[in-house]
Amino acid sequence: MSRREARGRDANRRSAPEAGGQKNPAGPAGGGLRALVSKHPLAWLLGALGVVFVLLGTGAVFAGVAVASTPAAAPTTKATTAPPRPIPSALPTASRLRTCSVAGPASDPRLMTLTGSVMRADTGEVLWDHGASVGVPTASTMKLLIASAAVAVLTPDFQIATDVVDGSTAGTVVLVGHGDPTLSALPAGEQSVYAGAPKLSDLASQVVTAYAARHPGVPITQVVLDASYWNPADNWDSSVKQSERTQGYQSLTTALQVDGDRSNPKAQTSARSTDPVGRAGAAFIQALKNADPGGVVGASISTSTGSAVSGAAGLGEVKSQPVRTLISQMLLPSDNTLGEMLARIVSKVSGFDGTYASLQQAIPGALNSGFKIPAAGLTIVDGSGESANNKVPPATMTSLLRLIQAGSLNLDVVRAAMPVAGKSGTLASRFSGANAVVRGNVTAKTGWIDTEYALAGFMTAADGTALVFAFDAVGPGIKSSAQSALDTLTVAAYSCGDNLSNN
Repeated sequence: MSRREARGRDANRRSAPEAGGQKNPAGPAGGGLRALVSKHPLAWLLGALGVVFVLLGTGAVFAGVAVASTPAAAPTTKATTAPPRPIPSALPTASRLRTCSVAGPASDPRLMTLTGSVMRADTGEVLWDHGASVGVPTASTMKLLIASAAVAVLTPDFQIATDVVDGSTAGTVVLVGHGDPTLSALPAGEQSVYAGAPKLSDLASQVVTAYAARHPGVPITQVVLDASYWNPADNWDSSVKQSERTQGYQSLTTALQVDGDRSNPKAQTSARSTDPVGRAGAAFIQALKNADPGGVVGASISTSTGSAVSGAAGLGEVKSQPVRTLISQMLLPSDNTLGEMLARIVSKVSGFDGTYASLQQAIPGALNSGFKIPAAGLTIVDGSGESANNKVPPATMTSLLRLIQAGSLNLDVVRAAMPVAGKSGTLASRFSGANAVVRGNVTAKTGWIDTEYALAGFMTAADGTALVFAFDAVGPGIKSSAQSALDTLTVAAYSCGDNLSNN
């Protein structure tokens, strides 16, 4: 046997017990545990303590399992279910992100303090709100409210009568006014600023004929002037400068007058007097003399103020053109006197007394009952908008303009009477230069007083969206250049259309 083989056999002999799996208590696989403990006592002690803590921590779990394994008594209370979550009746709709801003034109210093509102005409969605819930003076955009109230209360076909009735004494006739300022003293064939207005000459001819038949041989010697449809002394609001009258923008608000009390009936702006009732009386006497075939009218006729006797016999009557025409004659040139008169008549027909004070109830009441326009925030001082004490929130104005733009509830009468940019009325010469792009596409009412410029109306925007808007620029000493600033702001809204952002 070689030495290599002998070494191999000896090696096989030494490993055989291990290969056979025989136990060896003194070796590592058997009695080795005691050796390990004795060799590393601290490590084994710490390990044992860890096992104890784990067993203690899980003991409750095993106890729970044991308890759960035993049959449990039936529960003493019924299981409850959570109440159903409320589901909204209408889920919110997504709102598009609009990105077109008018912040630049809106911050033009010429506008001083600007408030305003822009809405989609079809849906009423507010696209731009600049303090629109706060009441501000209106200037002549007030006439949109007056026109709408007249449509609601008087109806478009209503006509204003001027009557002559028998007096209570022989030789006396009574001229009774009901608020028609268009009654004209011009002769037949001549037109005042109120084209198609009734004529004093026609009324005088009726009176002469009827009076002669009733009182043959008794000449007319006295004319009583009845302007008592409302208090004739309540004819001017103290917050409006008298220069508006002397410069020819507005007459005293009396129920009896002719040609709007103009010195020149053919001129829109013409000085007015301090006695429109007396002026009307003098014109009527002249008309009676012109109509007299001889002997009916006395050589001398006196006048006095008073009231007709109830039930007095009628001698003649003429009527104004329908309200639809009067609204056009008011809105296109912004006629202040017609605005005041229509407001007073709305008050009277609504059951009030026709005074300035009554307008605060009469006009909001008419707008609310006729068109559901809320009265909140409305302060109505006059019918022309000349008073800076009027207050109308721009949001209320645009709510009304939505109805006007749609022509709802006879408001097509108002829509048809409004000025159009670059074409008619007070907008005929507006929107020039770069702003001319909107000519024919913007219909609006203008407004101006010493402390404000205003513009309110509707448009078809560049993208075809119908918008309604109301802009009010207010401040002491505001300049006429605010007009072009308002035009530029309007053009900016036109360019944005439905993409107009409220930022």
